Amino acid sequence: MTPRNDQTMFKPLFNKNILAVIVISSTCFPLPVIFADEGYPVAGLVPNARPKNAPIVRTFAPVAEWRKQALTGISEPYPSSLAFLDSQGSWYSPFDRPGMTGPYDLRGWHAKGGKP
Repeated sequence: MTPRNDQTMFKPLFNKNILAVIVISSTCFPLPVIFADEGYPVAGLVPNARPKNAPIVRTFAPVAEWRKQALTGISEPYPSSLAFLDSQGSWYSPFDRPGMTGPYDLRGWHAKGGKP
């Protein structure tokens, strides 16, 4: 088998038909962007202002199940460092959600019964 040089190796890429397909497909690509729905505003475009139709949490009443879930895998007496749960509100916190599995599951989120 004879080795090919770069010119003969890439020659099929410069075929007029293939070039036409590439040009046509690249011009059609932005069409979904043109017809995209406005939808929910993107955060970060104006970082100093809250979007006009962003949802607002008016009240947060934690139920007993929420506190029980947040304290999964922690035995009583609860350490004073968990006092932040009293003022947590509805803010997102990775503390009250399951994390990694296996040897990193120190609180037993993924084990049956919530015990590591």
